[in-house]
Amino acid sequence: MQAVIMAGGRGSRLMPLTKEEPKPMVKLIDKPVMEYVLLWLKKHGFFDVAVTLGYKPEKIRDYFGDGQKFGMKITYFVEDSPLGTAGGVKNCAEYLTEKDFVVVSADCYTEIDLSRAVRFHKNRGSLFTLVCRKVLDATGLGVLEKDSSGVIKAFVEKPEGRKDALINTGVYVCDRRVLDMIPEGPFDFGKDLLPALVGTAYAIEDDAYWSDIGTLESYYDTNKKLAKELAFV
Repeated sequence: MQAVIMAGGRGSRLMPLTKEEPKPMVKLIDKPVMEYVLLWLKKHGFFDVAVTLGYKPEKIRDYFGDGQKFGMKITYFVEDSPLGTAGGVKNCAEYLTEKDFVVVSADCYTEIDLSRAVRFHKNRGSLFTLVCRKVLDATGLGVLEKDSSGVIKAFVEKPEGRKDALINTGVYVCDRRVLDMIPEGPFDFGKDLLPALVGTAYAIEDDAYWSDIGTLESYYDTNKKLAKELAFV
């Protein structure tokens, strides 16, 4: 299977760390966060990756190159103007030649069992599957409800005042037919596509570690976790 890494965002909530570097290049201990994403994909058997670029694209291309040093193949798609998360994936349509593909953000750190999510997606013949998890504070995240079989029954992007909830991790397994549902131009998974897929899309819950590194607090917490695991502290 192929994978798309969404790496076009600026990461304004991580300023001043993202003043000179795009968010995917912000370091977790000794590596850019996107390097951890690549290694996670490789662990689950993904070696052919498209990367969507926007803010400071040369920083990412110069570091990762064609992917050879990671034992992977990387193809880049640069957005002249922001296309949104789903619009950026649509922009990769020429690259996506297989029936199913995976989408993930370049600016998260996760230990989610991606292979399990892919099996779930294929076993159900799903058009679109997202990985979700329970959190105590859903501020700034997409919130969903699903039934016992995994069908998404409700989805709201970044609702006000939600705390304990199932949230969207931004890890998706997609049937290529989804691309036909994404128009040309700016379009977003959370704001646009997922609400339209309620009742059709599936969600699989995974309680493994996940952090979107969206704030300085979550960024420092993830660094502390890795530092402890790598025996730096």
